[in-house]
Amino acid sequence: MRRPPATEPPAPAPAIWHPSPNFGDRRDGLGPSYIMLHYTVLALDAALERLCAPEHEVSAHYLIARDGRLYQLVDEAKRAWHAGAGSWDGHADMNSRSIGIELENCGASPFAAPQMDRLEALLGDLLLRYQIAPARVIGHSDFAPDRKRDPGARFDWARLERCGLAGRRGDGPGPRDGDAALFRAVARDAGYSADVDDATLLAAVRLRYRPWAEGKLGPEDFIALGHGALWT
Repeated sequence: MRRPPATEPPAPAPAIWHPSPNFGDRRDGLGPSYIMLHYTVLALDAALERLCAPEHEVSAHYLIARDGRLYQLVDEAKRAWHAGAGSWDGHADMNSRSIGIELENCGASPFAAPQMDRLEALLGDLLLRYQIAPARVIGHSDFAPDRKRDPGARFDWARLERCGLAGRRGDGPGPRDGDAALFRAVARDAGYSADVDDATLLAAVRLRYRPWAEGKLGPEDFIALGHGALWT
């Protein structure tokens, strides 16, 4: 029996243009070299309203609804206001360096399959067009661990890693006698440059790589960051 010809999956629907007035020019000639993921907390309509209200002075480049609909709020060439205060890789002005993506989610629920499918497609396009390394796809909680938890413990970072759309977590042996000072050095080498205390730093790393972990600092926390060269 002759097999039917293979077909490409249908292209996703184009983004819905829903402009926000909350943007400006990227500073110092910077362009997108990072991507930051967020959750909205609010349901779709309320999130769109807030991200487009001048009095709130917040926005993002994209918002992905639970059903997979993609909204574009700010032109990629412009500086959306989504990151706020924080630091990653020693950079404080992440708004000028990044594209912000909001995901409709309350923060306590799994992310819907159509939403994750659309996120994968969007990330694949952005990484290719701007030549952004997967390791530069970060969460708001990575950048501002003392203020933010999004995209949260229910976000499937491992799925993005398997697709080559986020930096891979480490494996192999961890240090037998790793302490907080060594962990801080390892975390900083991985990008965690925000000025926070040891407990907040550990919580931020676990939120990204080991969201259900509890207890004191252990070898698994070092392993997750994948920087064994610092202790071997």
